[in-house]
Amino acid sequence: MARVTFLPAGITVEYDPETLSYSGHGKPRSLLDVALNFDFPLEHACGGSCACTTCHVIVRAGEQNLSPMDDDEADRLDMAADLTLHSRLGCQAVVTGDVTVEIPAWNRNYVSESGASTLTKRS
Repeated sequence: MARVTFLPAGITVEYDPETLSYSGHGKPRSLLDVALNFDFPLEHACGGSCACTTCHVIVRAGEQNLSPMDDDEADRLDMAADLTLHSRLGCQAVVTGDVTVEIPAWNRNYVSESGASTLTKRS
């Protein structure tokens, strides 16, 4: 089982990576793929093809549980707003274990932070 927590919404999804269906956006089992499988609205203007930075996330915990960053992702991230040493593109970062990521402030148009609560979904 793997668990991904999306901040600041405080939403955690738990799933079996081997049975997660591929939604066709980003790499299979990427943060974007996981988000879309559980109806979590992670922006992805380019459809997950590593051609923009709208799925930019900041890894707060479990960085070792993501695939290594390749050169295409690193080059694209150079254009991201609020870039940090822990930034990743959700469409490229494949989840291999428990991870906590934060959606940067400039890209939080999906949820009212005042009403955010913790929700755990399991598949």
